[in-house]
Amino acid sequence: MLAPLALLVAALCLALAGWAAWFVAADRAVVLRQLWGGAVVEGVLLVQAVVLGVVQAGGAQDVDGWLLWGYVVTQLVVLPVAAAWAFAERTRWSSVVLLVAALTVAFLELRLWQIWGA
Repeated sequence: MLAPLALLVAALCLALAGWAAWFVAADRAVVLRQLWGGAVVEGVLLVQAVVLGVVQAGGAQDVDGWLLWGYVVTQLVVLPVAAAWAFAERTRWSSVVLLVAALTVAFLELRLWQIWGA
């Protein structure tokens, strides 16, 4: 896994989490711009999944495929589910959902980095 890509995912997730935390503190619901921010993170996660697939297919590293792809797929699912929930829930709790989802994806990225053996 490429270190710059992993760091980019982590930085974007933490920035999104900080933005959501600001809205939680202000007692505000998620706005569309935050969901677009989540879409940017999701796009980078898709690029990362493709890169991981290519690198793993090339046999560059021997890792447990089920564990690795379990984390990759989970990362890809968390933010869209949170975005749908946040879009449906128009209270402060939508910001809490986005905050938890962004932190979850950042944690999953850390675990993915550990699994890859960095």
